[in-house]
Amino acid sequence: MQTGRLEEAARLWSQVLSVSPGHPQALFHLGQHRLYSGNPKGALELLQSAANADPKNALIPLNISFAWRALADTPAELAALDQAVRTDPYCFPALLAKGAALQRIGKPRQAARVFRDALAIAPPDEHLPPEIRTTIARARDVIRENAAQLEAELTEKLKVLKAQHAEGQLDRFDEAASALIGTKKVYTQQPTLLHYPRLPAIPFYERKDFPWIAQVEAATDRIREELQSLVQGQANEFRPYLSQPMGAQAEYAPHWNAFFLWRDGKKVEENCVRCPETARMLDSLPLAQVPGAAPTAFFSALDPKSGIPPHTGVTNTRLIVHLPLVVPETCWFRVGNERREWRTGEALIFDDTIEHEAWNGSDHLRTLLIFDIWNPYLGDAERELVSALMATVLEYYRD
Repeated sequence: MQTGRLEEAARLWSQVLSVSPGHPQALFHLGQHRLYSGNPKGALELLQSAANADPKNALIPLNISFAWRALADTPAELAALDQAVRTDPYCFPALLAKGAALQRIGKPRQAARVFRDALAIAPPDEHLPPEIRTTIARARDVIRENAAQLEAELTEKLKVLKAQHAEGQLDRFDEAASALIGTKKVYTQQPTLLHYPRLPAIPFYERKDFPWIAQVEAATDRIREELQSLVQGQANEFRPYLSQPMGAQAEYAPHWNAFFLWRDGKKVEENCVRCPETARMLDSLPLAQVPGAAPTAFFSALDPKSGIPPHTGVTNTRLIVHLPLVVPETCWFRVGNERREWRTGEALIFDDTIEHEAWNGSDHLRTLLIFDIWNPYLGDAERELVSALMATVLEYYRD
């Protein structure tokens, strides 16, 4: 069969069946052979016997559904597909076939739900035969059309209720609705090293919750002057950003360069001397403190027409602060589902263990001051213990 010699294979399977009349594999493959030969009725007889002999094989009711489809019996086809999915909920071909059957009989909404389940476990397209890729492309079209229709209906049905709460914070609700529809995904914290439980997965934190952020923003002009002096006089001091904290997977983007004031928990004294105002401001902030790992503070330069690909940070016990210093147009930053543009002098505070990426679409350099702070949901005792925990692990793996 694997070499395409189907007639010879059928003769051999018939010999197997003559020796062992209830042999499930022989019944199954001979049933398939009858399907290929255009004899769906004859195939059903063998395939149903195979199903009785091997009730845990989801591929048998899947092939039974093909026979019923050839006989134009859609209810029986769907019943066989349901049996295949009950036997193996992860039977990708059965889910795909069920979605196609529901679409064929004019039930696109139900088809879309089944197609979503199928695509969630589908292998990469390049690993699939062309005919399956075609079916998957149709499935994606059905899912998109259904999502658009459902979104329009929800917008219409909820507009009065949402208008009554227009002054409330509805961002989380909108994101939840989009995830339910299927137009967005829910991004979770994915730290590469330490995942601290019960900390909320908030993409961007509100600046008002950090009283000290006002002094940081007020220092923007002075910090930018130091940066510009640095770039003009010591441009060669910027190096490609490469972070490999505590054995985690390295983050690297060839067009992303950095000038460090603090690195892996140590102050870079010679660099701080060149930027005294910035260094003094950093010394006054509640930076994360982990010996050998934090704080980290640096000027970040992203080249024109370049980006930093999606990635996640080391631990959700810290947050990252961006202070935009020089931001041309067409620059943006995404954390989870939320995309923002940097605004000069307006800090962004975010959880970098949620997938994030950056892009500079301009013809000019984009520069920020970046530093890390403790997650405000950690108490003092937790911060001290986390610091000791991380430092101990770092030291343990250093040898």
